[in-house]
Amino acid sequence: MGEVRTSVAPAAPQFGLADLDAAVGGLQPGRFVLVAAAPGAGGSLLALAAARHTALVANQRVLYAASGLTRADVARRIVAAETGADYRRLATNTLTGHEHTAAQKADTRLTQAPLLIDDGSALTAEAIAQTAPYVNDLALIVVDRLQRAPAAHIPLSGDQLPAAARTLTRLARQSGLPVLAVIDTDDPHLIQQLDPDVTIHLTLRKNDGTAEITVAERDFGPLATARLNEDLAHARFTNLHHSLAHDVENQLLRAALPFTSGARQGLPAPAQQILAAFRDAKSQGDEGLLSTLRDLMAELAANPPALNDGPLEQQLRTALNAYATASASPLQRSAEPDQTASSAPRPAAAAMVTPQRQDPEPEEAVELKPGDEHEPKDTVFPGLSILRESISRSKMHPLPAVRADQRENMPWTLFREFMDGEPRWVHPEVERVRNGAGKRDTLIVPDSFTPGALCTIDRNGSYPSACSAVPLAPNKLLHTGALPERTRDQAGIFYIDVPSWAHTQMPHPLGRLADRADAHGRVWAVTPHIQLIERLIKAGHITEPLRIHDSWTGRANESLFQHFYKEARRARTELVDAGGAPYDQYKRRLSIALRLLWPKGDMVKSPFWRPDWRMSVVAEASVRHWVTAWKAVQAGHTLIALRNVDEAVFHTPDGTAPDTYKIGTGFGEVKVKHGQDSP
Repeated sequence: MGEVRTSVAPAAPQFGLADLDAAVGGLQPGRFVLVAAAPGAGGSLLALAAARHTALVANQRVLYAASGLTRADVARRIVAAETGADYRRLATNTLTGHEHTAAQKADTRLTQAPLLIDDGSALTAEAIAQTAPYVNDLALIVVDRLQRAPAAHIPLSGDQLPAAARTLTRLARQSGLPVLAVIDTDDPHLIQQLDPDVTIHLTLRKNDGTAEITVAERDFGPLATARLNEDLAHARFTNLHHSLAHDVENQLLRAALPFTSGARQGLPAPAQQILAAFRDAKSQGDEGLLSTLRDLMAELAANPPALNDGPLEQQLRTALNAYATASASPLQRSAEPDQTASSAPRPAAAAMVTPQRQDPEPEEAVELKPGDEHEPKDTVFPGLSILRESISRSKMHPLPAVRADQRENMPWTLFREFMDGEPRWVHPEVERVRNGAGKRDTLIVPDSFTPGALCTIDRNGSYPSACSAVPLAPNKLLHTGALPERTRDQAGIFYIDVPSWAHTQMPHPLGRLADRADAHGRVWAVTPHIQLIERLIKAGHITEPLRIHDSWTGRANESLFQHFYKEARRARTELVDAGGAPYDQYKRRLSIALRLLWPKGDMVKSPFWRPDWRMSVVAEASVRHWVTAWKAVQAGHTLIALRNVDEAVFHTPDGTAPDTYKIGTGFGEVKVKHGQDSP
């Protein structure tokens, strides 16, 4: 026993993910470790993480046996994970200039790394076992992957798996090396047949963008758990920010809300800007900006501003103190480097900091809190009551709320916030430089652009405007499976191949949803985006057919929220010119009503719970935003950036807005702000 405790051995290979490494305890010599995950959950990416960290960070030799993958597939995944470059753009050779430079550096580093990739055809466990002894100084063997379904051209599949697993276990014992394999199933019966020493069960959590890890050993069962952030768009998982990104951060944002919303005065402007910027970045899921802002938040919490006495001020002091305590703990901080665009200045023809918006989209400015479902009797706009009336007018007998005991069942677990398809796009030839908390990015236009000026277009009331005709299913969604095509009377959620998009002067029509494709290159999308893809295919702008591999649908309707739209438009017309407190109250109640279509958690009670309705509304807003910009681009205008559901930046000869936009204060109309001239 003492010999076991005191013997010194080289450090065991690791995944480079702090929580996972703590749960697994390193990939120990002589053990057969199996990553078990359902197809598309990213099991191969965990094996890739171990190979990357062992070869590129620890500089130890890795034999990577790729079954069903080519050497190029593996290399692309490594480059995407190391650089944060978009995997789909890397695979289609449509990287931005910044991504291309980073990819070239990573590729050079990869060619020099002690990583041997064997993608030979007819790869068998016996062949791997015969190759390993001839690799000098080998530290880790990775087998990616074992395939549950039988395939004649893939020996590591079907009923060959138990024998292959025995061979890999014997290889681990005889070589004294860890053997890490991936299998594309979480079927406990099959995993038991394979009899691994350690099983790492990986399950994606559909509702919050994380992955749940359970580590089990053969003789002891489940021993540890961990959670990771999934980042499949960049072929990787990342460290979770623990309670700092959840409990403590959310506590601070709730405590700061009265001050950042303007309802409460007394917070110094710099602190207010940092907290407001962090709130916006968190709601938009901008991990790059969050990484920068967390450092500013930690500094703010460590040196809190002077505040007046009062219960709200005390809540904010307490939340800041909790954040300072949490951020001081090394376990609370992610080790992942910030991979956003460099802030170093670059020579260019013109630069513009896009102006702060004076009249932000209502949904951006409001976070739900307890009591929001109760409307003040004297409110200028009883949005929730109007929304309920709008739904009750339908003759289709809508189902406004899914029963609580059904919400963890399909299809409801499929819905995610990024299904809004909001674009977060900057022209590939334009450099974006972050300016820190509370400030807009600087957009640097290259010399190759013709002389002109920049203008920012801010669309009014994108969400309520979308309510005028949003396609959705008022009733229950039924499982309709794979479809040869969608009929006009079907609305719901559809599992589709992400179509290729060759028009580099515009973002992908699926917006950020296109960056979230699974390992099969597919996403779940709601009806507005399906309709857009159908129109683009018909017009010849997309050449691939629409392939629907699965679906949950109901009878389509576009008028469910029409009464709400009309009343919201009427109230805006009456209040927008007057401005002030009544208009602010109108925007807040409007936003609350739409957010209550899919309330999160138990803090707020709502008469609604229809994720498909809410995501259809925001997706319709994204589609309309995209289509208007697309028309301008087709008319010859140069789009510089397209963001969220309401902001576009164009480079035009005289800085005026393209005539595809209507300037005004009404829903769907726009305000125009001008930037500096470019030579």
